[in-house]
Amino acid sequence: MQLRHVRTLLAPQDGTARVTCMAWSASSARFAVCTAERVVLLYDEQGERRDKFSTKPADAKYGRKSYVVKGMAFSPDSTKLAIGQTDNVVYVYRIGEEWGDKKVICNKFIQTSAVTCLLWPAENIIVFGLAEGKVRLANTKNNKSSTIYGTDSYVVSLTSNVSGRGILSGHADGTIVRFFFDDEGSGESQGKLAVHPCPPYALAWASSSIVAAGCDKKIVAYGREGSVIQTFDYSRDSSEKEFTTAATSPSGQSIVLGSYDRLRVLNWSPRRSAWEEGKPKEIAHLYTITALAWKRDGSRICAGTLCGGVEQFDCCLRKTIYKNKFEMTYVGPSQVIVKNLSTGTRVVLKSQYGYEIDEVKILGKDRYLVAYTSDTLLLGDVSSNKLSEVAWQGSGGNEKFFFDNENVCMIFNAGELTLVEYGSNDILGSVRTEFVNPHLVSVRINERQQRGVDENKRLAYLVDIKTIATVDLVGGYNTGTISHDSKIDWLELNETGHKLLFRDKKMRLQLYDIESSTKTTILNYCSYVQWVPGSDVVVAQNRNSLCIWYNIDAPERVTMFPLKGDIVGLERNDGKTEVIVSEGVNTVPYTLDEGLIEFGTAIDDGDYHRAAAFLETLEMSTETEAMWKTLSRLALEARQLHIAERCFAALGNMAKARFLHETNVIADQAAQEHGGDGTDHYLVRARLAMLDKNYKLAEMIFLEQGHPMLEKLRRGYYQWLLDTQQEEKAGEVQEGQGDYLAAISLYLRAGLPAKAARLAMSRDELLTNEDVIDRISSALIRGELYEQAGDLLEKVGNTRKALECYGKGSAFLKAVELARLAFPAEVVKLEEAWGDHLVQQKQLDAAINHYIEARCSIKALEAALGARQWKKAIYILDLQDRQTAAKYYLKIAQHYAALQEYQVAEELYIKGGQTKDAIDMYTQAGLWEQAHKLALKCMSQEEVTVLYITQAQEMERQGKYKEAERLYITVNEPDLAITMYKKCKMYDEMVCLVSKYHKDLLGDTHLHLGKELEAEGRLQEAEYHYLEAKDWKTTVNMYRMNDMWEEAYRVAKAYGGANSHKHVAYLWAKSLGGEAAVKLLSKFGLLEMAIDHATDSGVFEFAFELARLSMKQKMPDIHLKYAMFLEDEGKFEEAEGEFIKAGKPKEAVLMFVHNQNWDAAQRVAEAHDPDSVADVLVGQAQFAFEQREFQKAEAFLLRAQRPELAIKYYKEAGMWSEALRICKEYLPGRLAELQEECGREAGKKGSSGPEGLLEQAREWEQAGEHARAVDCYLKVRDPSNSVLVEKCLLKAAELAVKFLDQSQSMEVTRTVAPQLVAMKKYSLAAELYLNLDLVREAIDALIEGEEWSKAKHTAKEFDPRSEEYVDQRYKEYLKKQGKVDSLVGIDVMAALDIYAKQGQWEKCLEVAAKQSYQVLHKYVALYATHLICEGCWDRALHLYSQHGAPANPQNFNIYKRLFVEMVNARGRNCAEAYAGWAELRDVLLALCENLAKSSEAEPAAQEEFERMLLICHYCAARAAAQGLPQLDTMAAQLSISLLRHTDLLPADKAFYEAGMAAKAVSWENMAFVFLNRFLDLSDAIEEGNLDSLDHSDFQQTDIPFEVPLPAQQHVPEEQREEVRDWVLTVSMDQRLQQVLPQDERGTYEASLVAAGTGAASLPCLLTGYPVLGNKIELRPGREVKKDAWYKFVMAVKTSHSPAGQDVIEFLRRWCGGLPSTSFSFQ
Repeated sequence: MQLRHVRTLLAPQDGTARVTCMAWSASSARFAVCTAERVVLLYDEQGERRDKFSTKPADAKYGRKSYVVKGMAFSPDSTKLAIGQTDNVVYVYRIGEEWGDKKVICNKFIQTSAVTCLLWPAENIIVFGLAEGKVRLANTKNNKSSTIYGTDSYVVSLTSNVSGRGILSGHADGTIVRFFFDDEGSGESQGKLAVHPCPPYALAWASSSIVAAGCDKKIVAYGREGSVIQTFDYSRDSSEKEFTTAATSPSGQSIVLGSYDRLRVLNWSPRRSAWEEGKPKEIAHLYTITALAWKRDGSRICAGTLCGGVEQFDCCLRKTIYKNKFEMTYVGPSQVIVKNLSTGTRVVLKSQYGYEIDEVKILGKDRYLVAYTSDTLLLGDVSSNKLSEVAWQGSGGNEKFFFDNENVCMIFNAGELTLVEYGSNDILGSVRTEFVNPHLVSVRINERQQRGVDENKRLAYLVDIKTIATVDLVGGYNTGTISHDSKIDWLELNETGHKLLFRDKKMRLQLYDIESSTKTTILNYCSYVQWVPGSDVVVAQNRNSLCIWYNIDAPERVTMFPLKGDIVGLERNDGKTEVIVSEGVNTVPYTLDEGLIEFGTAIDDGDYHRAAAFLETLEMSTETEAMWKTLSRLALEARQLHIAERCFAALGNMAKARFLHETNVIADQAAQEHGGDGTDHYLVRARLAMLDKNYKLAEMIFLEQGHPMLEKLRRGYYQWLLDTQQEEKAGEVQEGQGDYLAAISLYLRAGLPAKAARLAMSRDELLTNEDVIDRISSALIRGELYEQAGDLLEKVGNTRKALECYGKGSAFLKAVELARLAFPAEVVKLEEAWGDHLVQQKQLDAAINHYIEARCSIKALEAALGARQWKKAIYILDLQDRQTAAKYYLKIAQHYAALQEYQVAEELYIKGGQTKDAIDMYTQAGLWEQAHKLALKCMSQEEVTVLYITQAQEMERQGKYKEAERLYITVNEPDLAITMYKKCKMYDEMVCLVSKYHKDLLGDTHLHLGKELEAEGRLQEAEYHYLEAKDWKTTVNMYRMNDMWEEAYRVAKAYGGANSHKHVAYLWAKSLGGEAAVKLLSKFGLLEMAIDHATDSGVFEFAFELARLSMKQKMPDIHLKYAMFLEDEGKFEEAEGEFIKAGKPKEAVLMFVHNQNWDAAQRVAEAHDPDSVADVLVGQAQFAFEQREFQKAEAFLLRAQRPELAIKYYKEAGMWSEALRICKEYLPGRLAELQEECGREAGKKGSSGPEGLLEQAREWEQAGEHARAVDCYLKVRDPSNSVLVEKCLLKAAELAVKFLDQSQSMEVTRTVAPQLVAMKKYSLAAELYLNLDLVREAIDALIEGEEWSKAKHTAKEFDPRSEEYVDQRYKEYLKKQGKVDSLVGIDVMAALDIYAKQGQWEKCLEVAAKQSYQVLHKYVALYATHLICEGCWDRALHLYSQHGAPANPQNFNIYKRLFVEMVNARGRNCAEAYAGWAELRDVLLALCENLAKSSEAEPAAQEEFERMLLICHYCAARAAAQGLPQLDTMAAQLSISLLRHTDLLPADKAFYEAGMAAKAVSWENMAFVFLNRFLDLSDAIEEGNLDSLDHSDFQQTDIPFEVPLPAQQHVPEEQREEVRDWVLTVSMDQRLQQVLPQDERGTYEASLVAAGTGAASLPCLLTGYPVLGNKIELRPGREVKKDAWYKFVMAVKTSHSPAGQDVIEFLRRWCGGLPSTSFSFQ
């Protein structure tokens, strides 16, 4: 809490003018200050001075200055002010309720010493301290004072606790004494509490401790029993002076202590349970604080000073504005002032227990307050200022509040409805219900006063959708339970809570009388119903009728009016009640009969005279008649006999009216004689009893009086009883007269055997009369009064029959007690029956012990659970075996989880083997650490991760991001948390996580966020992220794009390099243009730089603009750069102009020269720069030389007077003669030098050319120098003349062979031959090699030239051993070239491999087929494998169909794969699929036959392929049958038979096909079972395991339980949904049974194995069903049913079905023959 100065109420004076005391009124509307002049100033709440009065001395003779006021306090009602004075007196002034009221002394208490301090803690009780050490009490009611306790030390201070029920006094010797008027159950001690080191002038009693301070500059906090718990020592602070006064906040949570120039604040911290020092308020020149007073609502504190000043401070913790309608001032942790800003009204919301208020909400049309503390809930009605605080354990703010009732708040939380009455601090009531719609709960709280009833609080609510419970909230008991046959959608109690209206979904309106527990249907098709406020009149609508019940006690009496619209409301005010009806666009009021409504109200109020007077005004009708009857009954009950007489007269019952008239005459006479109203006279009472047919009471009254008519009356009465068949009362008369046998006979005649039995058992003489006992017991048993019969029979010793009667009558206590004595063996059975009976009666608690006695543990357990006796249930469970107990542990664990007793719940979950549920419990409760710890024990890391991620995603959906983050981090998935924050645009949290877990990506993250924020237009935030990513350039660009140049410049200057801000300034200026750009650049001093930058950047227009406006001297430079730019762009004419403007024509000339535009160069040179003409001519000459136009080039150079250049160019071209000519002609002086140079060059190049070498070679050859001639020939190189080179090489070789020795000729040949090979002269090279017997080299040369026949011939002729070498090289060549056809003749296997590699499978197989069966099937297998990998398994199948299926084990996987592909393929359950099934069947038949012949085949493999063959045969036969309508049942039988092979077939597909086939032929039981199994399998595939499958339907069948789980669904989702819908529909049909049909074996009809005997039957080859009799044996082990065979054959014969014919042909092949038939298929 902090203090903030608000205003000065009283200005300080220059000298000492001590404010002696101050006080705030309890209503906070008045503030009193007593000045040094003993004048009391009165201020209003806003601090305006409104009144004042002077105090008086005890005795006027001593004068006004004879005393000082030491204490002042307002009365609790704020209308009186008590003032304690040092002249030994306490005055009480009545100051009135209004400002300016006269001030009168109403009490005066003279004392024996000076009053030093004063309090007014409670009504009529003033407490004050005296200088002599006494603490006294003054009672303003009796004007007397008394001593509470006395000490020997001056009382320096006095304070009370927060409630005002206890006081503390501080004394000059440091003693602190405590006294309680009421300790409120705290048990704290009274008397001397502590001794403070100095006089405790500053004494405060807070809610949690006592604080004292004084002149030692120490503040000490004492505990409840006086122990020191905290000390604040300021003795070393030279600026601190003594503490003079202290004040406690009204909430008891804060204390303010005054000293010199300073107010110190202490705040209580509930979390630390200690005082925390707040920031002190220091005000210079305030001087010593002499008095403190805290406003009762806690919002202000006033301080009085030594100089007479009064300062007001605001002392709130914080202020908030709620919905712009309310101001909330938190004046303490436990106190909030809520102020309505529009009306100015205030409500002080305060926790009575000192709990800190966390949150305040204003709900229900801004009328109701809701606030939370850690342990309580505060509720309030702002309009009535009623506040409540109830104990409330935090439930996470999940409560729902309903404010439909003005008197009570309904709170719904976790299935529990809690009611809190405004103004009460106790919960009114709490019930369990799931239905919290305000229309389904009705509460009535003292809404209409009733005679003799002080408190009437009723509740009606739904227990379930068809059951209503009514509760008396005062007594806390259930007053009734109404069970209905339909769902209830509206209910409401009347205002007295005695009647309940409710409506069900069938629009039926029901009335329930709670007193009599009767239910009546009063209206059908009810669309609107409402009680009329302030009465028991009901208004309802039935279709087009308005229905009104003016007297709800007679629900059959209803007044009806036709309506044209719908009732929309009911209004009652100004003595008028109107029903508002909406008729199209208009609303029309229908006025009710207020008089009829008033009648009901008068009856409720007990004003029967008013009710009768009202009925007198009405004509007689059905409603009026019902009202007269009601009034007559009530008047008789109230003994208002004249009104009752009038009622019976109005009803036409003259007999009763006359009888009552006579009675009234007697009563009137008695009243005259004895006083009163005469109704107590015995005759009146007797007559009224007779009127009520209560003659027994009349007799008693007469007996009391000794009436002479008694005997006659008695006889007449007895005869009347017999005449009117009142045998019971006649029997009582006889019993009273001692004639017991007659009484028993009468009782039995009256059908009251119980009364007869009671009488018989009370008389011993009757018990010995067997006839009487038999009659009574028979009558009791006939009347099903078994308990009474048992009592009677036990009494006469017939124990066996008595026990039977007790059992039938459910009198188990008596039965057990009797059995213990007579039949001990039956006690256990009776105890169990007793328990069952109690369970039926819903008395589950009581049933538990009986079940335990009967040793029925499971029943005891279920009863304990039903009764919510959880601990007892656990005790019973712990004695059971684990398997039995598991499911019960789960239920109990769920209960403890709901109570948040998680440790207990966890243990129970684990005992029940449901650890996953325990984990879910912890996760739902947000206890992630416990959940994680438990999960790691029982789940894999992957499962834990999946669980936590799923939970985190749920948290994310609920907006609980911190919790979600914790979950993600727990399972080491920070990336998901980062993604979540990114998705929610919570970038700070996202960046925090990235920096923690991905530091390397932090920069990229900032960059990415910057871009996103930029796209959203949040540029400042984007800037932050860009700069965090060290990317200031992007920030600048962002601001540039958004035309925010100042920001861009700021960022560039702050974060960019030395010149970056200059660049931004340049771009900014460019965007402005014109004068603005010049001004901006001048301002930054960047004008010249900007011009240079613009020209360098090619922005010449901007550069020209800037230079033109500010720096004209820069123009030539810009023109030059622009010209160079244009030149680079190829815009030469424009560049020419710019060069000239820049004064650089020579540059233009050079440009044209460079681009060989000689005319333009000439033109510009002549026009603007004559010196450049020669340069143009030289350029032209150079170009001409390059084009070898020597004459033209020479002319240009001579024109340019540059002959030396002509000589140079001719020399470079090797044209020495032309060079000499020019030199001779134009530069004769250099001729000798040139001639010498020419000679040197000729010597160098003399014979180095081909011609020269050839000539030299010939010379050497002629001279006989053959070696040198060969060298010369070998040196000849002329790429352009290969023929010449070839001739030279051959010549060299020829000379070498002819004239040189062996070694030299060999060397020359090895040099020449490779060159010939390189020149593709392979034959010549081979001949050279052969000349020197180099055969292998010759062969290689021919192979190099692919001259294979020559190579082969050469090898054969010169070196036969090399033939194999040639063949090998040839094969390699063919392989390399892919010339497989040629290779076949040489290496078949290699050729086949190549065919296979190239994918030429047909060719491969064609060639392989010519080799051998094994070779063929090797490549068939390779091809099949290839096709299967490509997904073309059907072609692979065709391959084996075409080439046969050998029994090679290495092929088995291929055959199995073909089978698997076929059975998994979709669309194979139809007639069109026959060809595919037949093809696979034939392949498998061939395989099985080959396996049978093979000696290597394993029996297991053979058996597996036999099964596959059988399955394929069934599928093929099914496809054939599907093509013939008359064989639909056979097709279904085959589908069903395939189920025994689901270990090889995909189980879901097999069951789907079987179920659909059974459904198609109307075998619905089987269809239901199979399709149900299909759905279970489908769910198992989704879950990934088969653990949840129930095999009960397939017990005693040959359908396997253990089947492979299919990897994927084989049936599309749409078809699965259709099956699901059909199964759901059929499951509702009671005529279907979920069982499989059985045959004569008592076994499932399609099962091959008999259930009882285990005998196996063979399957029929046409249906798959077991062959039991009447069979045809095709061969041993293969049979068909005779009827199936003939049916199939006949169908094929009549339809000529090719598929059917093929099936029969297959059977012939497979079985080696068929039974003879007398027809063919032609």
